[in-house]
Formats: sequence, C-alpha cells, structure tokens
Amino acid sequence: MEELLAQVVLALVETFFDAILELAGEALMDLLSRAASEVFKSDEPPHPIRSLLVLGFLGALVGGASLVIFPHPLFHRSRFHGISLIISPIATGAAMSAFGAVLRSRGKRVVQIERFPYAVVFAFGMALVRLIWAF
Repeated sequence: MEELLAQVVLALVETFFDAILELAGEALMDLLSRAASEVFKSDEPPHPIRSLLVLGFLGALVGGASLVIFPHPLFHRSRFHGISLIISPIATGAAMSAFGAVLRSRGKRVVQIERFPYAVVFAFGMALVRLIWAF
C-alpha cells in the first residue's frame, strides 16, 4: 500500500513539473506569437484547424529543443508513467486560458495560444515528444 501511495505521489510530482516545463514553453511561444502578430497584422483571422496543426508541430519542436536542456525524464518512471501526457497539457491549457481571460478583462488583445484548445495542443505536442524521446 505504501508503495502504491509513493507511486501516486511521484506521478503527481512528475505531472506538476511537466506542466511547469510546458508552461515555460508556452510562455516563450506566447511572446513570439505576440511579436509575430504585431509584424504580420492580418485582417482575416487565422484558420482554426491550420492553427491547431501549426501549434501542435511547434509544441513538438519546443519539446525536442527541451530535450537538449533536459535529456532525461524529470523523474524516474513510475507505475503511472505517461499520465502526464493527459494531465499536464490540460493543466497548462487551463493556465494559459486563465492568462488570456485576465488579458481580455483588461481590454488587451489575446493571441491564439492564450485560448484553451490551442494551448492544450501545443502542450500535448511538447509532452508527447518528451515522453517518447526522453531517456
């Protein structure tokens, strides 16, 4: 029983640190998105499906880049290995969505990655690459 509890705690801690890493990647992408939206102002809103695909691909690229800095898993594998592939993107998406809501309430313009589905797709791409190639 104690071993199972230790595995659950380890999985939760791993998920927390994965979410923090993904949030850092999304913050970087948020800054880049804001800079790019100022340079490439468009009258037409971007196509949502294309944006999801691009953000998933960019998430995978950022996940690959994070492997250069953190080549190993943040924690050793637990019995619940891979659960952070589900929980971390949702937590990260909720955080970015909350950030976007704060910006909207202050009358600021919101970029796509500050909306829940786009943030989840970006974080999922990042988490998937880390899950597959972190060793």
